[in-house]
Amino acid sequence: MKAIVNVFLKEGILDPQGKATLHALAALGFSNVSDARAGKRFVLQMSSETIGEAEEEADKIAKEALVNAVIEDYSIDIEP
Repeated sequence: MKAIVNVFLKEGILDPQGKATLHALAALGFSNVSDARAGKRFVLQMSSETIGEAEEEADKIAKEALVNAVIEDYSIDIEP
């Protein structure tokens, strides 16, 4: 199964890549976009036997290796 970890800067943390994307979209004429945020996505192929086990392991990996908890939030999606 796959564990997908999405990491984004916390609200209130300056997101220069998101702002640059927003400005670029406006310059290209996409006027309906009011905000853009940039983040990271990690896809982990897991050999866990249960969804709960995969979720627990992915959460541990995120906290210990993928996320800077001071400035970033994350979410985990498990795909069987």
